[in-house]
Amino acid sequence: MKKLVVLPLVIAFMCGCAVGPNYKRPKVDTPPSYRGLTPEEAAQADVKSLADEKWWEVFQDDKLKELIKTALQQNYDVRIAATRILEAQARLGITRADQFPTIAAGAATSNQRTARQKFFPAIETSTHRVDLALDWDLDFWGKFRRATEAARANLVATQWARREVITELIANLARAYFRLRALDLQLEISRRTLASRQDSLRLTRLLAQGGATSMLDVRQAEQLVFTAASEVPSLEQQIEQQENFISILLGNNPGPIARGQQLTEQQRPPAVPAGLPSSLLERRADVRQIEAQLIAANAQIGVARAAYFPDIALTATSGYQSSALTSLFTGPAGLWNFGTTLAQPIFTAGRLRSNVRLAQAQQQEALLFYQRTIQSAFRDVSDALIAYRKTQEFRAQQQLLVDSAKDATRLSQMRYKGGAASYLEVLTNDTNYFSAELGLVQAQLDELLAFVQLYRSLGGGWEQ
Repeated sequence: MKKLVVLPLVIAFMCGCAVGPNYKRPKVDTPPSYRGLTPEEAAQADVKSLADEKWWEVFQDDKLKELIKTALQQNYDVRIAATRILEAQARLGITRADQFPTIAAGAATSNQRTARQKFFPAIETSTHRVDLALDWDLDFWGKFRRATEAARANLVATQWARREVITELIANLARAYFRLRALDLQLEISRRTLASRQDSLRLTRLLAQGGATSMLDVRQAEQLVFTAASEVPSLEQQIEQQENFISILLGNNPGPIARGQQLTEQQRPPAVPAGLPSSLLERRADVRQIEAQLIAANAQIGVARAAYFPDIALTATSGYQSSALTSLFTGPAGLWNFGTTLAQPIFTAGRLRSNVRLAQAQQQEALLFYQRTIQSAFRDVSDALIAYRKTQEFRAQQQLLVDSAKDATRLSQMRYKGGAASYLEVLTNDTNYFSAELGLVQAQLDELLAFVQLYRSLGGGWEQ
């Protein structure tokens, strides 16, 4: 008879509805192509994207690859993000457990003796009990299922958050490494220029001692030397500080960093496939993280609405109780009880309604965050495409400037040695050449940084 009572309740639980809205991905105004592409590139756009390539395929410097591998294993931000996934998994397990019954076993024994009184003899009693208790809060309205849905979405959000941390780490490490190589190249240029200017200063002093030139030329030659010499300690300081920054990204104490290819040897394609804008919603880890948070917020509306409906709980106990251990598990010692409770909120002073409104507002906030993140992602890609193309054009012009300044320096030195020009002309052209060389290094660095930013903006780097 009791089974006939329990069975319909279990069936009702299994077939119960889950109140609240089911999640549907919001419609997004996706542009047909990225701004920043040339008309030819926009016309040839296909599903292929730079972000589809693994980071070890994008970066060809072996030393940089080793640094990235080390950082992925040791970086504290990545390890913290992995720990947060474990936390979210535990929270999901705790929340999911509410959908199932709780079963507990118990055993008790007691002996009691009352003292002999005037009209009553001493009495000694013994009680032994073993039982099994079941408590089940039926999830008829889907409160626990919606809470589990929210917890599972939060777990997915933490997983995408870790991928976002990995993406940002790889981009930061690549940028830091390229800056280090740029500083190395600038230091090499400064030392080479310093050595050349010191030779020129010695020659000018000899000419001044022989009366072939004036002390003004010597002082101007000294200015060139001092200018180049002042760059060396400044660059050495920046190099060591950059090495310290990279060491922290690696999860190490500050120390030296191994080098690989020169800055000018770093490979970068002249054109980068950006892929379709619609694929960005699947590639970008931050977009997927925010969407998972939106799913969780949507599920919380169902949790809040379920509080309007009655709670249905089943309780049951079965076991044995006897005054003698020898007869504890005999038929007459058996006991059981079964009960059902129903609790319906009647007056809560608007608490339930406010909880639903709170959940709805939080869902709307998450939706706006999701839409804003998508727009920011499109802008990131567009800015990166423009930057990559324009830095290539700027680097090409800077190379022409270096070539012209180098030749001007050569001609001015020939004119000065032939007596056709003053040393001021040499000073001006040599200064321009030195600045142009340093500017070319910066232009080459900017092009590499734009390439890294484009790869990161397209959502590349997190796949391992």
